[in-house]
Amino acid sequence: EVFTMFPNSVTNGGKTTLAEKLKNMLPNCDIISQDDFFKPESEVETDERGFKLYDVLDALYMDEMVTSIRNWMKSPASSGVVTEKPQNTCDNLENVYILIVEGFLLYNYEPLNEVWNRRYFLTLPYEECKKRRSTRVYQPADTPGYFDGHVWPMYLKYKKEVEENASMQVDYLDGTKSQEELLSYVYSDIIKELNKLRE
Repeated sequence: EVFTMFPNSVTNGGKTTLAEKLKNMLPNCDIISQDDFFKPESEVETDERGFKLYDVLDALYMDEMVTSIRNWMKSPASSGVVTEKPQNTCDNLENVYILIVEGFLLYNYEPLNEVWNRRYFLTLPYEECKKRRSTRVYQPADTPGYFDGHVWPMYLKYKKEVEENASMQVDYLDGTKSQEELLSYVYSDIIKELNKLRE
């Protein structure tokens, strides 16, 4: 059985850390990261203000990402996934393969809509998000005004689209909570879902 879960998040919301920690706790678990599918800088559009438009789907090779996800789902055992069973995992989950897909633009891309079992969305308030973003080094580096002019408006637009999609079940998580609290909640939720699948 294959189980897919998707943490989506505002920039610096903690999705990568959460995904890595979950991988170490769950059986036969693998991660695909949306950040690995960015187009090179030369192929990313620039707007009239000179901002590189990275926070839009067109900045990503989404078709390649979909192919990677589908290939993994077709043959998870041959994907190189570590099949050691973590301690404290229920015995009845040995034959389950889990794929975590983490990114910042996952839920409004139609070709992916039917592949996930659980969707999580990590949110942050403006000030906290801006503060965390300022401590990170990006290639290319953020230009002055980039966060307010592009990153934050795109996040709000995307979040609104997700919220307005009534058919989409998303679990919104408060990214200001401790990593331990978030990890504990998501891990318990996944185990519950997996047990439901096995019944």
